Amino acid sequence: MTRRPECRSILGVRVDATSYPDATEQILNWARAGDSRAVAAANVHVVMEGYDDPGCRNALGVADLVTPDGMPLVWMLRRLGLREQTRVYGPDLTLCVCEAASREGIAIGLYGGGPEALEALQKGYRARFPQLRIAYAYSPPFRPLTPDEDESVVRAINDSGARILLVGLGCPKQERWAAEHRGRVQAVMMAVGAAFDFHSGRIKQAPRWIQRAGLEWLFRLVMEPRRLWRRYFKHNPRFLWLALWQLLRYKERE
Repeated sequence: MTRRPECRSILGVRVDATSYPDATEQILNWARAGDSRAVAAANVHVVMEGYDDPGCRNALGVADLVTPDGMPLVWMLRRLGLREQTRVYGPDLTLCVCEAASREGIAIGLYGGGPEALEALQKGYRARFPQLRIAYAYSPPFRPLTPDEDESVVRAINDSGARILLVGLGCPKQERWAAEHRGRVQAVMMAVGAAFDFHSGRIKQAPRWIQRAGLEWLFRLVMEPRRLWRRYFKHNPRFLWLALWQLLRYKERE
């Protein structure tokens, strides 16, 4: 039986205390055992989607591991008593898992992204990890799958032998998908955030110093203003005030 790491609730969303080595080893352990698990990487966007949408919050609640993907969440966890917490960024965790899987011969699968991006993603992973076994890759349509189509996808994933499935559908769709298929897809389903976009080369990743400063959202807004401005202007100010309110209440209870 898996023992959950220590965690905290941030605006009603559970976020786990973990690290790159610990999260990677846990995911590999589940993959070795052929377990059906769900893993999410939580940033401000994910937390606010969970705060606003009970369905998304429930999907995150049933996830087996929720890593602190964004620096604001890391700062929150430290303020909430997890003093040594560091960032476990979804795209970087994905690379850690791919590297470990390639060493052990554990097959992975890819679910999501457009056909061209998915092809570029596979080429990029194979160039970076020559021994990596990519047993499955599928670019689903933007519309919801029919029950028969969904059953066919589940069967194809399970028949492929992939034991780790990287799911890149965008938040909150990917977190919901992983939760809904937990127990059906016999693999560790990792909702990997923007990893598909970054690793396929479709979108430029923020420099490390910007990431460490917690300003990756600003970098991405500059890169994709038309797509992202509504998200950031809707979520970021509300997160700031709600997080401050949670911290004030936490201090009062100490």
